[in-house]
Amino acid sequence: MTQASLRKGLGSLHVFAIASGAMISSGLFILPGMAHEMAGPGVIWSYLLAGILATAGALSIAELTTAMPKAGGDYFFITRGFGPGVGTVAGLLSWFSLSLKSAFAIVGMATFAAMIVQLHGLVLGALLLAAFVGLNLIGVREAARAQVVLVAGLFGLLALYIVIGMAQVRSELLIPFAPHGPTAIFTTTGFVFVSYGGLLNVASIAEEVRKPGRTIPLGLILSLVAVTVCYTLVVVVTSGVVESQTLDGSLTPISEGGKVILGQFGYVAMSIGAILAFVSTANAGIMSASRYLLALSRDRLLPMPLSAVNRRFQTPHTAVGVTAAVIFFSLFLKLDILVEAASTVLILANVLSCLSVIVLRESGLQNYRPAFKAPIYPWLQIGGLLGLGFVLFEMGIEAYFISAGLIFLGFLTFWFYGRRRVSHESALLHLVERLTARELVTGSLESELKQIVHERDEVALDRFDRLVEQAPVLDVKEHISAASFFAAAARELADHLGLEASTMAEMLRRREEQGSTLLGPSLAVPHIIVPGEARFDLLLARAKKGIRFSDEAPEVKAVFVLAGSRDERNFHLRALAAIAQIVQEKDFEGRWMSATSPQGLRDIALLSQRGRNGAMQ
Repeated sequence: MTQASLRKGLGSLHVFAIASGAMISSGLFILPGMAHEMAGPGVIWSYLLAGILATAGALSIAELTTAMPKAGGDYFFITRGFGPGVGTVAGLLSWFSLSLKSAFAIVGMATFAAMIVQLHGLVLGALLLAAFVGLNLIGVREAARAQVVLVAGLFGLLALYIVIGMAQVRSELLIPFAPHGPTAIFTTTGFVFVSYGGLLNVASIAEEVRKPGRTIPLGLILSLVAVTVCYTLVVVVTSGVVESQTLDGSLTPISEGGKVILGQFGYVAMSIGAILAFVSTANAGIMSASRYLLALSRDRLLPMPLSAVNRRFQTPHTAVGVTAAVIFFSLFLKLDILVEAASTVLILANVLSCLSVIVLRESGLQNYRPAFKAPIYPWLQIGGLLGLGFVLFEMGIEAYFISAGLIFLGFLTFWFYGRRRVSHESALLHLVERLTARELVTGSLESELKQIVHERDEVALDRFDRLVEQAPVLDVKEHISAASFFAAAARELADHLGLEASTMAEMLRRREEQGSTLLGPSLAVPHIIVPGEARFDLLLARAKKGIRFSDEAPEVKAVFVLAGSRDERNFHLRALAAIAQIVQEKDFEGRWMSATSPQGLRDIALLSQRGRNGAMQ
């Protein structure tokens, strides 16, 4: 056993299958009967509204996950947004919700499997759980491959159900559309929101995704659209072909619909589809939920053994085992309690994701660099917050008690265990600093975000990057002449290069007289040859009010000073090429001028998308 990195083995198809398989399960094959009893045919709107509301959370999760593709999903970015206290609560809530959703799937699977195998439901559920645990211990890629096959078969069966069933829909079964009033539709929307919990599954396994900046948004958005359309059409068919007295409260609603459409063959086919769906959800749920414990343990908010990764399979075996234990004990809960608790927690997780986007964007963190940005910010997040809040309000008093109880347990965990062990810097603190102009942060979050971007983009730091990390930085507050700037730069660099400061200042001045080093009206790259061997250094400078290099360039804002010996000529040329790529990036000047610290100026160069050469000498 060792704590090690997780293997990156998932592509777009895997992400799509994990999200879709986690959503199309009990939410479709069991819930429609219970939901129809609550809202009548209006349950069609409940599923569609839940999908629309999930869009705000999904796009926010996509942005946050591409900025921070780490195990633990929404826990990880909520912690970085609001601090370890809120993060601990959110992480445990999401872990518990996904565990309950997996338990819900296993209960459903045992219900259908009992028609074939004569075993007690609890015994059968335990055996199925053991099989999924074994699959997840072998490896995430193996579990994901199984997921792709399951989801392909599932979509095929549902397409058959929709195409044949639409022609048999009876309009009289859809009237009255809302027999219990419009309020029941909104209450039911919250009840079925658990059906869209697969979105969190994707966030939690982000660290194991290849090229997450592109793969995660693509797989997640395609999955949400496909599943929302599929849910809505399947519920339309089911409500339109099955009599209300049969459908209301049924635990096999889609199988009943298949029986009406295609007779006994349809009943068996949809029951097989249900089993496939439950298998895919339970598999994805264990895979995803266990990553929350891993992430909490890595941050020392839970005991360290939970972050152990198996050396052979590169899977978090301890976290998988603990998650499986919680799922097993959840099998003893009543079905409606499982659903309501899971839905409530998922709504809260989506609320916090929307809030995290707002806090991180408004915090001014320059190293918050999502590869995908949620559109129509901040209206999408505000709309999501209002809609999700309304649905949560309509769910009633039981949902409040469940929410309060789970939040309280999460807070106790942080207060008595994690509080004394860790202190994360948060984007909320950066936002407060920005609003109050007080020094409240140390830069540790910026440093962590920089490291995450390098890992996400698989950047291998080269010699120029290492030079930037050590480079002195001048942040010039007043408008000065080029000669004054050269004198200041020489004082910073001369000792490193074995020169007198006055000698080096004169060399910089002469070089500028021989030929301008301006690359633009606000950018200059003075570069000189110094005596000696194996000498090379770099200085970064920002002048908010400008440096007067000439009449044509009276306000140069960004300066890169290069100084090296003749034997470093090749690297000198490579460094010039690297700087040229850095300054050509979109909004370079805006980011340069808004950086809040010397390290912030270095990070602009370190996070550039320039071509790198690991062997750059």
